[in-house]
Amino acid sequence: MKHVILACCLLLAAHDVQAEEALITKIKTNWHAETGETAEQIFDEVSKVAHFVPRGWEVGQKTSTGEPIFFSWAKHRDDKADDEYTITWLVATNGAMTLEAPYAKPMQLGWQAFALSLIASEVGEDEKGANLRFLHDPANLNFVTTTQGKLGDLLKRGRCAIGDPVGVDYLPKADEKQAAKGDLWRVQISVDCAISGPRYFTHDGLIIFEKREGKAWEPQSFFAKRIATRAPGSWFDHADGEAMIEATRQILQKRGLLESKQ
Repeated sequence: MKHVILACCLLLAAHDVQAEEALITKIKTNWHAETGETAEQIFDEVSKVAHFVPRGWEVGQKTSTGEPIFFSWAKHRDDKADDEYTITWLVATNGAMTLEAPYAKPMQLGWQAFALSLIASEVGEDEKGANLRFLHDPANLNFVTTTQGKLGDLLKRGRCAIGDPVGVDYLPKADEKQAAKGDLWRVQISVDCAISGPRYFTHDGLIIFEKREGKAWEPQSFFAKRIATRAPGSWFDHADGEAMIEATRQILQKRGLLESKQ
């Protein structure tokens, strides 16, 4: 009788292992970024440019909403388990796969977006050896698209150098009642551009683009709107005087160089 019970337990354990492997394989095979890359392709590329050491996959406890799949990674090979980071997917009961970890959401835009987000975090945390060359390479911003073309190409043609800070973030909603901001991707960079135009824009100029899922990138800052609608190098030619004055006033206020209107 004991042998029968043991055999049944072994069969159940084997079945559980197979089921977990099937779920992990489903994520590896069927989940893709907007660029078409799989998670493992993204991890492979990111590990070449950021402090990113893959550790492994694991299936969590099943809940009423589905089953969580975890991927763990560390910044350094000798980091302990307590220093690992986790990326979570949820496989819903209807089979839908959702990337749950907000900090990892840039993955959905491709490996370059995810790498930039991680390296920017490294810089913010004073991590030694952060890949500043990758962080400041305009080509890595080509996942942001405008009607004029890819952002990185436009910056290069506009003779712009990227400075700090660089931000590539996903902003989840605080709650369903929140109408403004949140639940979107945001790219925010500072640039110095060797072109004619007001110094408040061409030197340490602020460029912000935002994107909601399934939507196109939308420029948010004054400079970003110029980039999205005008040819590179002529972003400030024939500029609307009133719009320029108002945008300049807002920049001066943010930098504490001008008092707000009462």
